[in-house]
Amino acid sequence: MWIARLGLALMVVASPSIVASQAGSLTELVPIPAGPFTMGSASGPDDERPEHRIEVPAFAIERTPVTNRQFAEFLNANPSLTANGRRLYDPDDNDARIHKKGPVWVADAGAEQYPVVEPSWYGAREYCRWAGRRLPTEAEWEKAARGTDGRRYPWGNAPPDRTRAHYNGGWQEFVPAGSLRGGASPYGILDMAGNGWEWTSSAYRPYPYNPQDGRENAGADVERVTRGGGQDSNANQITTTYRGRGLSREPGGGHHNIGFRCAR
Repeated sequence: MWIARLGLALMVVASPSIVASQAGSLTELVPIPAGPFTMGSASGPDDERPEHRIEVPAFAIERTPVTNRQFAEFLNANPSLTANGRRLYDPDDNDARIHKKGPVWVADAGAEQYPVVEPSWYGAREYCRWAGRRLPTEAEWEKAARGTDGRRYPWGNAPPDRTRAHYNGGWQEFVPAGSLRGGASPYGILDMAGNGWEWTSSAYRPYPYNPQDGRENAGADVERVTRGGGQDSNANQITTTYRGRGLSREPGGGHHNIGFRCAR
């Protein structure tokens, strides 16, 4: 069991080239109380094992994922698509839904409230820093989704349906962030099952989770954990414990089904 704070994972340090946020449209933060919860699963894929009990300090996490409209604000405040030599977003990919109109980055019509996809892990990290926030650790993400009763899905143990999660959809098929209220977690967090995978701060390493073993080193160029399941995931991939096994998630590139939310 770990009790110490998460060290580097809790630091919010803006890159020199990133302009601090002046936006008034940041997503609401929901407080998550300190305390233990059960992380992982005794019956899931190998990378979810062993199931283990850990202590998480208090934190707050955004109620919904970052949208195309919000990420466009970030791009307009920071017009370079790179920071410290890292690419932040891939607007040339066919799955991107933010494009330039003249000198201004604009979310595509009809996609403004969809979860953003195609930011790299570095782009997600820099957006959160710009917003005065940070990416959640893998442990924080799972506690916010699962609560303390070990549930399989954010809403409980009942199988998913279309009132709770957007899954088994098309490659580019999303629903507006926060629109599936039936899928709320015990803390009222939305869209934690389907509708786009989410970057976390954590490196993809075996369990038990230990924030002191280097997995929360924000400077390492390594594969990062994604959580929640995508719009095109099946029901077994949108559980509270699934770690994105086999998902392509190279941190330096954008992906058609990976977005993020911030924490503090």
